[in-house]
Amino acid sequence: MTADERDRKLAGLIGLGHRARSAVVGVERVRETARRGGLALVVVAPDASHHSLAKVIPLLKARHVTIVAGPSSAALGAAVGREATVAVGIVDRDLARGIRAIARSAPGGGSRGGVF
Repeated sequence: MTADERDRKLAGLIGLGHRARSAVVGVERVRETARRGGLALVVVAPDASHHSLAKVIPLLKARHVTIVAGPSSAALGAAVGREATVAVGIVDRDLARGIRAIARSAPGGGSRGGVF
């Protein structure tokens, strides 16, 4: 699977999750949901700013939430009906399992995106 195919599949599943209300969008919503213990996985845009990542990554690691590098912030935003977003939290465990499987199938064994 090419990186572009992987990103399209990830965006498709994320969009499906968003429409099913199985996803939360944006750094603040991801942080709020992580604090409540409701996240199965978080997809982060690889072009996210260091400041945005510093707000969310430490909390996610402390809560043992899997973090996956996904498509660009523009593609991630488009999947959820926004101009851009750097983080989408997945609350549904089955959806998270599917996203994790696609992320691991990145070219080079996950070096481009994969799981953090």
